[in-house]
Amino acid sequence: MKTSEVIYQGHIRTEAVHLLSQNRILTDGPLDNHGKGEAFSPTDLLATSLACCMLSIMGIVGERDGIAVEGTRASVTKIMAANPRRVSEIIVEISFPSNKYSAKQKQILENDAITCPVAKSLHPDIKQDIRFNYL
Repeated sequence: MKTSEVIYQGHIRTEAVHLLSQNRILTDGPLDNHGKGEAFSPTDLLATSLACCMLSIMGIVGERDGIAVEGTRASVTKIMAANPRRVSEIIVEISFPSNKYSAKQKQILENDAITCPVAKSLHPDIKQDIRFNYL
């Protein structure tokens, strides 16, 4: 089954349609690469997907193991390199709500986050700097 359809709209902009739900995502080229910077760039989505996957996996584990992770946030920084132009590093800073997590719960959440499907799908040349903050 196909996942999505992407339509080039001109001016370095695309519209991606998730076929099952019909949800839409616009992308725009970044300001430093001929775009208007008015939406996520494709490389922004790549970096952001890592954080989304990590939070989703922690949500699954939290539901399974009774660990409250609602309200957990991730801040994403994408670092680009040149020659060839590519994502060279993704920094994800995950901040948990002020729950009292045990050492074992922290270990479970962190291990599952760093082994999420997106993390395991990224090329090993892309440095993944993952930081966990417990309030």
